[in-house]
Amino acid sequence: MKQIVGILLAAGSSRRFGADKRLHPLPDGTQMALASARKLAAACARTVVVIRPGDTALETMLAAEGLETVVCPEAAQGMGHSLSCAVAASVEADGWLVALADMPYIQPASYRAVLDALQGGASLSRPSCDGQMGHPVGFAAAHLGALLALTGDQGGRAILDAHPAALVVCPVDDSGVLKDIDQPAQMALSAVQMSAFPN
Repeated sequence: MKQIVGILLAAGSSRRFGADKRLHPLPDGTQMALASARKLAAACARTVVVIRPGDTALETMLAAEGLETVVCPEAAQGMGHSLSCAVAASVEADGWLVALADMPYIQPASYRAVLDALQGGASLSRPSCDGQMGHPVGFAAAHLGALLALTGDQGGRAILDAHPAALVVCPVDDSGVLKDIDQPAQMALSAVQMSAFPN
């Protein structure tokens, strides 16, 4: 089996949310970042959570769960810096399953679908729901150099755009792969919409 490392990008600034959404509780009381990290860690033997400098509360919460954190000094400069930082901390991996901390309603089966595609030899993989591309996104080790070179706020999109024929799309019946939480009002709405999907 290939070693696929889970990467949870949790170093954002929550500007549109109005507070630190990573620590904001979901309707079931679980902090958003923790819920996302738990689901990713259930799929990957090793999971790395990228955080900002000074994220003591988040780091402590994740450590209590036995989750590994990596502090990205350049996190404020964009998602690309965070992703390259996490990849640099796991360069020995055969691939990476990249997820976002503000997408806590992705179901475990969706993570496994993308992971299985990587295990099966896909160079790039991601889920789709109702014809729309979602998260998480899988990158094989062939993209190590490009991932390490990422900067700014593009994340891995430039890599996906550069290799469209290499992408393996994994259709799932899970609208959670499309739903990121940017504003408090979306939390309760998403919880209702996701209630049909057991955790």
